Amino acid sequence: MKKWKCQVCGYIHDGEEPPETCPRCGAKKEKFEELDDETASKIERARHSNAQHARLIDLARQIEYCCNDGIEDNLDPGCVGVFTKTREMCWEMMKMSMAEIEVHVGKKKWG
Repeated sequence: MKKWKCQVCGYIHDGEEPPETCPRCGAKKEKFEELDDETASKIERARHSNAQHARLIDLARQIEYCCNDGIEDNLDPGCVGVFTKTREMCWEMMKMSMAEIEVHVGKKKWG
């Protein structure tokens, strides 16, 4: 499938033709440029990678909530220690993925 980039705002459209107007900024069809195959492929790969980062962040959040429940339950010091350490590791995972997404956005690899 072809990819079209709005030259006004950077929005990427997937389709055989560009949209009549950009859904993001309202620019006319003429402001869209068809992307070459290599660039379109990179955008698809970036979309996949960014989705994996978003998934990792979501999973880490779920583990964080589980750990918070375990810490609140406070069965014994060993359990609290495991939950606390695991929560800290999840925060690091989230921060690393968030930082990588920020890099992608800066490199215009968000797609």
